[in-house]
Amino acid sequence: MDLVSEIQKIKRVVSTLEKTIVKQNHIIERQSKKINLLSKEIESLKFENAELKERLHKKNSKNSSVPPSKDENRLKKTQSLRRSSGKKNGGQKGHPGDTLKMTENPDRIIKHIPSYCKKCGMELKEQAVYKQRRQTIDIPPILPVTTEHQVYSRLCGCGHCTVSDFPKGVKAPISYGSSVEALISYLSVRQYMSVNRIQEFLSQVTNLELSQGSICNKIKSFANKCLPVYDHIRHRIEQSKCVGSDETGFVVNGEKGWMWTWQTPSLTYIVASSNRGIKTITDTFEKGLPLATLVHDCWRSHFNIKAKNHQLCLAHLRRELNYFIEKRKECWSYKFEKLLCKSLKLKKLIIEYPHNDYKYHIQQINKSADKLLYNKIDDQHKKLRTFKNRIIKYRGYLFPFLEDIHIPPDNNGSERAIRNVKVKQKVSGQFKTFDGATQFAVIRSVLDTCIKNDTNIFSTLLNIHILQPE
Repeated sequence: MDLVSEIQKIKRVVSTLEKTIVKQNHIIERQSKKINLLSKEIESLKFENAELKERLHKKNSKNSSVPPSKDENRLKKTQSLRRSSGKKNGGQKGHPGDTLKMTENPDRIIKHIPSYCKKCGMELKEQAVYKQRRQTIDIPPILPVTTEHQVYSRLCGCGHCTVSDFPKGVKAPISYGSSVEALISYLSVRQYMSVNRIQEFLSQVTNLELSQGSICNKIKSFANKCLPVYDHIRHRIEQSKCVGSDETGFVVNGEKGWMWTWQTPSLTYIVASSNRGIKTITDTFEKGLPLATLVHDCWRSHFNIKAKNHQLCLAHLRRELNYFIEKRKECWSYKFEKLLCKSLKLKKLIIEYPHNDYKYHIQQINKSADKLLYNKIDDQHKKLRTFKNRIIKYRGYLFPFLEDIHIPPDNNGSERAIRNVKVKQKVSGQFKTFDGATQFAVIRSVLDTCIKNDTNIFSTLLNIHILQPE
């Protein structure tokens, strides 16, 4: 019996060893496969690393004449939110045309009468017969006009001698007139020209020789004359029922500043500030905008202003959603962007047919929004969750534009108002002083308001100079 039991024990041990060997073989086989995979991955990474190192030394826009558009891994520009209309580019059929028309009273007439025959060369003596006409429009050479103001005195019978006065604004023995100052301000603020280019233009086109210091003084002087109009614009914005607001950075002698705007369809008010927070708002509007619905992005400072209501800019929200859609981060972002597009289509119908009842459609959009905001988003999509939480926080400011026909669904008007600051810096460079930035803001506010009201810009600048003499 002992021998049998010993044999059985040995068999059990052998069986256990065999199983252990089989397991070890499986482990060794799996590890061998894993080693092979890791070896291949290491080789692939080595190749990729070498390729990336080589790319670091390739020509790009920073080390050669290669244009920025050819740079690898170049960030995409902000994509347009517009959808294709399906129409061809250019003017559409039926649109009113506009072309040059001949005048019946030209300033100068030149008669081209032939004096010899083009065939035989003989002198022509017969009466010339009119055939047709053509006109050219041109600009004559621009020459400065000097006006001399002479003061006289007269003796009265009472014995008093009365001396006449010079017109307002004519203080120095010789000075530049209203058109020069208005033109300099127009070129600087509307055409974004730098001081040295204004100097060149005046010298070579208008035959006026002004120093750069004189040009800066003229811009400063004109900005001061615009202040009454500037303050009037601010007062009218305070009384408005819907106001858009935005801010953008600019550079003053190498340091960061902020250009703010508050605007309506007919008014633009721009402020240069060194602060991006609530201080700029309270300094500009001490009492806030209690009558207005304030349209803006989600910058927190805008929520601190006293306002009747707020409207979030849907264009900003859709751009953020496009980023999540491109990254394929859940279908929630696609559904929410689709809902915003639906609300924009409804807004177009409200504007086109304002007398219809849209309460049911607005309720459906709000219900869909609440349902989407209730849905959960995967924890791994942190940025998308942050976006959704922000929308939940400001849920009441999402669709006020559907309730009031005068409230726009986006803040594009404010972005257009401050885009001029970026254009000015691209064309002329940074502002040299903060006073220069403030002068630009004052004059630009007046110009933008003129543009919105279809008023001739240069005529308005000229009238301001005349009505506000030094």
